[in-house]
Amino acid sequence: MKYYTIQPPDILKPFVRFFWVLEHELSPDEPEYVYRSIADGCTEMVFHYRANFDEITEQGQQNSGPSGIQFQTDTYRRFIVKESFGIFGAYIYPFAVPRLFNIPSSATTNLALDYDTFLGSAGRELEERMMQAPNNLKRAGILSDFLLMRLRHNRPADNLIITSIRHVIHSSQYNTVAQLADTFNLSTRQFDRRFKEYAGFSPKTYLRLIRLHSAIQQYDSNKSLTQIALQCGYYDQSHFIHDMKAFTGYHPRFYFSGKAEGTEYWNAD
Repeated sequence: MKYYTIQPPDILKPFVRFFWVLEHELSPDEPEYVYRSIADGCTEMVFHYRANFDEITEQGQQNSGPSGIQFQTDTYRRFIVKESFGIFGAYIYPFAVPRLFNIPSSATTNLALDYDTFLGSAGRELEERMMQAPNNLKRAGILSDFLLMRLRHNRPADNLIITSIRHVIHSSQYNTVAQLADTFNLSTRQFDRRFKEYAGFSPKTYLRLIRLHSAIQQYDSNKSLTQIALQCGYYDQSHFIHDMKAFTGYHPRFYFSGKAEGTEYWNAD
């Protein structure tokens, strides 16, 4: 399995965290690959340029289509593919959604849409160009040009709230909602409403998602679950276990075992 990231142009870095590529050749004794996407406070634009994944639901498998956009979500999903595959993705800040697509992030939470449904002819053209690109550097360039064009034509942003969301994502401090509201000179009610418009979730839920991903970054650190929980701002281990199960479907001990679906890329070349 091969996984790597590509940095976006400097002008896009305030909106796109990075581009990523995941490729895998199924071996003769590997009839299928199952991937699990977990809850995430950021949005992903995904292009399956080699093979399509089907989603595994409680009702059975269903065809998910070749590509699409998964907005910020507090749920996990499972996918399966039975041939070698290649995926190109863009990992996008949630506050970029209003700027790029002229829609509040709060209106897109937990949605997963194909490009035709969400963007019409522009989405179809983008997908076709991404599929036909000869390599992933070309795909990065095509998608960068598309996103830059969207930025130039859409509305300005609430920079105060964008700063607060960026602070939550990148800060190692685990503030309360009241502390964040005070830091940005807003009442708790104002902060909650404006934050949700640009993050897609209330500050309380978003803080839970960020704590989860901070904990996941402790993979292979040889720390105990209690140490990870306390370091990442959980009250105790039981709260950590509860959130991990809710957002990934796994107990943290199994998730960190290296056997969980969708974690293989951590050890990829």
